[in-house]
Amino acid sequence: MNMCREIAGKLLEIGAVTVRGTENLFTWASGIQSPIYCDNRLTMGYPDVREMIAQEFVDVINVYYPEVEVLVGTATAGIPHAAWAAQKMDLPMAYVRSSAKGHGKGNQVEGKIEKGQKAVVIEDLLSTGGSSVKAVQALREEGVEVLGVVAIFTYGFPQVEETFATEKIQYHTLTNYQALLPMAVEKGMIQRHEQELLEKWGKDPYIFTEQKHSVF
Repeated sequence: MNMCREIAGKLLEIGAVTVRGTENLFTWASGIQSPIYCDNRLTMGYPDVREMIAQEFVDVINVYYPEVEVLVGTATAGIPHAAWAAQKMDLPMAYVRSSAKGHGKGNQVEGKIEKGQKAVVIEDLLSTGGSSVKAVQALREEGVEVLGVVAIFTYGFPQVEETFATEKIQYHTLTNYQALLPMAVEKGMIQRHEQELLEKWGKDPYIFTEQKHSVF
């Protein structure tokens, strides 16, 4: 079993990712009717899973971004994973807030990070990619060279590819929705006949939503 499938299986096993059939959908805050819900914060409670994720982050970064000088987590769920990976790589670590503080120094980027440093951003989840782009923009404003974004999981929405291409941001993920669906079938979470329809949802997240409106 490759690491993409193995991590997908672990996320399902610990309930960090839940997949349902078409008769019992989740409702996101945006109103989107979704067959999947992701909460990768749960990985913090499982030492073997977080160790697997940290090592895979290290392996991916060493392959694609060997010149990295600092790892940067996104607040809040990316922070612990950035810390664990940075520890393994003996690298400095920082994090980016969703917005600048309203007190003190008013920082958005926290930790020791210097102009000209080469950074990799660590995310827990890519949905639309908006939070990652904001983090990259905040780092670029500080004069940091962002080599790329690495995340645990992505839904695989076309919007992510478009957004990152527009912003000229490279990205990689440890696992994804497409790899996870067959695992969900194997574990009996969804029926095999539902898999094709749920694959279509990955290309169009509005297909189960009665009133279609933009989530992006």
